Amino acid sequence: MVPSQVFGSLQVPAEREKLRQIRQLIIGGGAIPQDVESQLRSFPKAVWSTYGMTETLSHIALRRISGKDASQWYSPFRGVELSLFNGQGNIGQLVINAPHVCPEELVTNDIVEIRRDSTNYQFRIIGRTDNVICSGGIKLHIEEIEEQLRPHLPRPFCISKKEDEKFGEVAVLLIEHQSSAASECKEAILDICRKTLPAYSVPKEIISVSQIPLTGTGKIDRATAQNLAKKQ
Repeated sequence: MVPSQVFGSLQVPAEREKLRQIRQLIIGGGAIPQDVESQLRSFPKAVWSTYGMTETLSHIALRRISGKDASQWYSPFRGVELSLFNGQGNIGQLVINAPHVCPEELVTNDIVEIRRDSTNYQFRIIGRTDNVICSGGIKLHIEEIEEQLRPHLPRPFCISKKEDEKFGEVAVLLIEHQSSAASECKEAILDICRKTLPAYSVPKEIISVSQIPLTGTGKIDRATAQNLAKKQ
């Protein structure tokens, strides 16, 4: 199934129960929204997320998202070699070499961390090159900041960016709030950010919105969020 199909089925109790009975549920074709993955984590059967590109014709790696073996780390299939483009240490753009499905090396837009041991290696997705904030010479990964904040902020939120004279770009936090959010509320959110994030990742501004913009598949609409940030 693709993520949008899973999202739709989870909204219907009868379909949700059928999903729970599938012995091996494989989800591919796009990123799985965090709230969908959270719901799938407690499923009694095996639920898998696949990683692949249009150019590779099929998926080239797999990770478990349900049960005790749930993980953020993908394991590539045999015959698939991975490396980094423009990497710093173990982090950089993912390069895929899978000659049985793609004749050429493929440089992706996904920024990943690779870890290796004596027998195999795995990777986890940190973000995308188009979701990077270049702030004062430091690259901030939007999805990574959101992942760090998610356990600490009860309201829907997202990280975006806006231009800044001093730093070039800065991170801003959009959070759902029915009012304009009193200054003390914003200060409390900022305090959570300071306690949770490295100093260079702390958003420079907290922006209240009536609703976090989403795409039709339930993912954050990054372009609309950035436009909202620019208007403030």
